[in-house]
Amino acid sequence: MNIRPDMNRRQFLQTTALAASALPFMGAATEPLPYIECPSISDQLKRFAGEKRAQAIAAAQAEAREMLPEFKSLFAAAEKGDWPALKNIWQEMLKHTSPFEIRGPRDWRVQGIQSKVAQEIYGAFENIMEGEDGYAIAFGRDIIGSIPPGSIYFGGTDPGRFVITALCKSQVNGDPFFTLTQNALADSGYLHYLRSMYGTRIYIPTEEDSTNAFSQYMNDACRRRKENKLRPGEEIEEIDGKLNVSGQLAVMSINGLLAKIIFDKNPDREFYVEESFPLEWMYPHLAPHGLVMNINRQPLAELSDELVRRDREYWTRYIQAMIGDWMHDGTSFGDVVAFIEKVHVNHDLSGFKGDPRFIQNDAPQKSFSKLRTAIGGIYAWRGSHAGSPVEKERMLAEADLAFRQAIALCPRSPEALFRYTSLLVWQGRTEAAVPLVESALKLQPQNVMLLNLFQQLVVG
Repeated sequence: MNIRPDMNRRQFLQTTALAASALPFMGAATEPLPYIECPSISDQLKRFAGEKRAQAIAAAQAEAREMLPEFKSLFAAAEKGDWPALKNIWQEMLKHTSPFEIRGPRDWRVQGIQSKVAQEIYGAFENIMEGEDGYAIAFGRDIIGSIPPGSIYFGGTDPGRFVITALCKSQVNGDPFFTLTQNALADSGYLHYLRSMYGTRIYIPTEEDSTNAFSQYMNDACRRRKENKLRPGEEIEEIDGKLNVSGQLAVMSINGLLAKIIFDKNPDREFYVEESFPLEWMYPHLAPHGLVMNINRQPLAELSDELVRRDREYWTRYIQAMIGDWMHDGTSFGDVVAFIEKVHVNHDLSGFKGDPRFIQNDAPQKSFSKLRTAIGGIYAWRGSHAGSPVEKERMLAEADLAFRQAIALCPRSPEALFRYTSLLVWQGRTEAAVPLVESALKLQPQNVMLLNLFQQLVVG
């Protein structure tokens, strides 16, 4: 990844967000619960598995499909709460498929709604059972508790999608709200799955909508291709006289168009989003809402002082149980770097007032850092589009705080580092980013993207 002298902030954001998302892989809100014991979570997962199994059986009958033995075994293991068995079954299933091609009539990915149900069951168990610290449950319950009944919720990351899906009272019935992911809307099979669950209560894009969205994107991309204005990460090539598009940015652009259709066609619903990849159309509508973001029906001229104050206080209080009470709006770059060096690099927890379990577990670090980074993105976008110097300064100050908090939560997060770096470069504060990237490299010395980022920051 190169930071070119002629690269504007938007281009930098697109490049870095794309790079970060390619790596392995949240009004008023409820009081935060950073850590909670959940002895009933096993029962919750079993109940969820039973509901989803019933959905798969009904779908198989409606589609006149035989349920594959692999699915039957997976559903049975899930209903018993047998995570090791479920995991083994899933891994065996993956051996018989490819992410890029269909290998035959028994390929499980072509088994209609059954395959989507299996994916959601596995995703729920993986994201909840793999963590033993309670943070996945806190993540899910705090988000669920903040969203009004009857709303439509877009879950972007794996935890943001699967944990919420599993912990809702009934995902199938949209209780307490309708849960879907913006990441899979370009998949016609996923849209069919959503229509089978929600199609009588909310508008879900049709096959025609999907075709039109693809055509709209292709026409726009082809025009920009002729003008040499393709965005970083867009790949368009001509094969046998036909234009083909690939790359995550292209797929997410189509997903974004379909998400906009859902937003426009359900005007009586409130919308909330947990971001995976920034969707440009949402930014004028977005406002912080606890761990996630509210997509307001009308674009907001600006974010009120009260809303910004609530968001700042919420996150300052929320992260105290995770990393201690030292991180606030007056915390300097040096304080953040010193914390990273002491706690993460040197593993020195003397005087540490947070939760050692959080520091020792990558999953919650990444999840909560991602949530705060997304909200920082709202402020950064508004700072770059502000109508007055005062508003610009106000929004950029909030973006700066949110990104510093995100990096303190997960110093090795490429997305937090890249998006904060893009803000600092745009402001002409490149030198401030260097110590943060240096600290991240001490944690991941072989990370090629971080090495390239550091080189560009230092060499220019």
